[in-house]
Amino acid sequence: MKPQQILIGALLLGAAGLGAFLAFGGGDDRGAVLSGYVEGEPLYPASPVAGRLVELGVQRGDVVAQGVTLFAIDPAQSRAARDSALAETEAAKSLAADAKRGQRPAELGVIEAQLAAARAVLSEADTSLKRVQPLAEAGAASRAQLDTAVAARAKAAANVRAIDKQLQAARLGAREDQARAAQDRVRQAEAVLGAAEARLTDLSPQAPAAGRIEDVFFQAGEWVPANQPVLSFIPDDRVRLRFFAPQNGIAAYAIGAEVSFACDGCAKDLKAKITYVSPRPEFTPPVIYSREARDRMVFLVEAAPATTKGLTPGQPIDVAPLKAASK
Repeated sequence: MKPQQILIGALLLGAAGLGAFLAFGGGDDRGAVLSGYVEGEPLYPASPVAGRLVELGVQRGDVVAQGVTLFAIDPAQSRAARDSALAETEAAKSLAADAKRGQRPAELGVIEAQLAAARAVLSEADTSLKRVQPLAEAGAASRAQLDTAVAARAKAAANVRAIDKQLQAARLGAREDQARAAQDRVRQAEAVLGAAEARLTDLSPQAPAAGRIEDVFFQAGEWVPANQPVLSFIPDDRVRLRFFAPQNGIAAYAIGAEVSFACDGCAKDLKAKITYVSPRPEFTPPVIYSREARDRMVFLVEAAPATTKGLTPGQPIDVAPLKAASK
């Protein structure tokens, strides 16, 4: 055999051996990771009422801290409604307080004067009766005159008692049911005021947590319809990992289990806790290129990363698979 043929045969044999090593022995660890991506679950802040967008404090791509004002809708109409509700509340409180106090001092003075006049009439009636009664017994006055004096005295006494009761009632204030109704009106007015103040606050919402602005749908000066999202906001605590685990090992992926993952340009030794495992299997999505052709049935798994720093929604990730516990 010629030396050239020996050399060619040796090279072919070496290539075949290298191919077998890579295929079965280990130069390819692609089957040792699960493919997935970073997913952000956005919030869509909106205004409960229509109005002009007077302030937009953020732009697409901004990273914002918790409590930052995202935008503001013209508050003129809502502020007027709030002021009207505040005035109604103050008026209801004044009426309730007046019902508890009873009538004013000037009104009580009028009733007290009427009582004093009635007592004077009663005193005069007493005097007349005392004068007529002995004369009637002596026969110097008729029976009719005595009856008239007795009736006048009784009428004066009844008038004194009536005015005295009226004065007592005026000092007590309104009846219990009327006072309770006045307090109910106060609570109703306060509820309307609270709703008006809440709506006024909703016109300038703040970031509920640290996060990033995914997109902005309106610009300052534009008219925003009611309940129409002004922007899309992804809080850091709503960033999730989504990957697909093979059906033959899904038992290892329990909620609360920790997984390790990696991504291009990310820090090392990243961890995440599984928060969701789909109850239904599916075939490998077209956008996920399986590294193990024989296992095409997979389960969607979601995990919350320990830190979201450096993670961008849509970014591909590689997750280290978990091993199921042996029975």
